[in-house]
Amino acid sequence: MATTENRAPRRRVDARSSVERITVAGRTVLGKGEASLEQIAAEAGVGIATLYRHFPNREAIVRAVLDDILETDLLPLIERAADAPHTRQALQDIATHLLDLITQERGLVTFASNFADVAVDALQRFSDSLHPLLVRAQQAGEIRPDLTAEDIPHFLVMAVAGLALPGTAASMRARFVALLFDSLNPANATPLPPLLAEEDDLRTAVGNVSRT
Repeated sequence: MATTENRAPRRRVDARSSVERITVAGRTVLGKGEASLEQIAAEAGVGIATLYRHFPNREAIVRAVLDDILETDLLPLIERAADAPHTRQALQDIATHLLDLITQERGLVTFASNFADVAVDALQRFSDSLHPLLVRAQQAGEIRPDLTAEDIPHFLVMAVAGLALPGTAASMRARFVALLFDSLNPANATPLPPLLAEEDDLRTAVGNVSRT
């Protein structure tokens, strides 16, 4: 008869396997456009109860898919950018690539009602990795000195909200990312006003726009 000690690791392995299958299925189904939790469960080969046990809502699915996208597709680009001769261009390429990745998952932005919240939280994980790139660009005079690494996830989500939509051509995204990055140019820049705790942040603002 199996002991409790023997059974517990198997349950953890099974749970991890289910989470991985559901995450992969989420990315596959959302990549096709509009999706439902039932479609994701069917693609993963699990029951809807199993899906809800690991992912209690749509936001949890979006977070898992975003984490997978960022970890597998964006982090290597960030790591390679450490040796890039032109840091601002490297940051711009990272932003463009992120928009391309999210646009490929056509249903990702609309699947959760508060995509902006989830995306900012997911991107905050990369603030530490982006910080050295930002400092180098600022030291080279390529980016305004009052921008912080914590600003970048909000900046990127603003771009995602406006540009990572089905039907937006890659050339159009590249043009507007270039325009957005020009706003970071230190020449004649107006100092950034301080953030006030009692005011709505960018996630709330973007979320309100996406729901209208």
